[in-house]
Amino acid sequence: MSRGREAGADRADRGRSLPRGSRAPGLEMPEDITADHLDPEARAELRALPGQLADAVARWLVAASQEPDPERAYEYSLQARKLAARVGVVRETSGVAAYRAGRWAEALAELRTARRLTGRTSYLPLMADAERALGRLDRALAIIHDPSAADLNRATQIELLIVESGIRRDQGRPAAGAVALQVPELTDGRRRPWSARLFYAYADALLDDGRDDEARDWFGRAAAADTEGETDAAERYEDLDSVVIDDLTEPEPADASEE
Repeated sequence: MSRGREAGADRADRGRSLPRGSRAPGLEMPEDITADHLDPEARAELRALPGQLADAVARWLVAASQEPDPERAYEYSLQARKLAARVGVVRETSGVAAYRAGRWAEALAELRTARRLTGRTSYLPLMADAERALGRLDRALAIIHDPSAADLNRATQIELLIVESGIRRDQGRPAAGAVALQVPELTDGRRRPWSARLFYAYADALLDDGRDDEARDWFGRAAAADTEGETDAAERYEDLDSVVIDDLTEPEPADASEE
């Protein structure tokens, strides 16, 4: 997948590098996209392609990763796939774009192919969540408990647990959803890049289980940890805070003169 850096190639050169027929009708390459925006590791996977083709694919991958509109990003990723369907990073980018666009079946197909081509398992959480979205909870759980998950980094393992928590709640077992997230990192006092997501998911599970006061506390912790504004934890905390205040407000005694 690609990450943005400073741009700097000529627009005419970009146009000449793209093979004819590579664009969908009405789909234009953003003017400020160049091949050198692509993450070096992703670019290395394109080395087997001829130079101009590699540049064309790189630009579509960058466009897909930088585009804020999920559907348009997916269309950009398809352009890269048309040009280099047997390159793992291309199928990976297409799968992630499909997932973000809510195209669950397409995401699964692309990510399965990417896994076969690259051997990478970092997209298991996306695959499990796509199966969950399709209502195939048993398949989602099978992915979560795939033996290869033991070799994932801790951040990805936590993402799998967040998906599992959601599955347990889908099954009508919110208490089990909360238990799934009771890992040491929940309470060890250390902040990690993914702490906000873990706290938020735990708060959500507690709320589903009717434990409103605890949920409010954990939404507060998620908001404090969420320095990047990844979640709406602050809003959820305020909503629950209002509910608690309303509950604590005692009705005023009736005026005797009105009786």
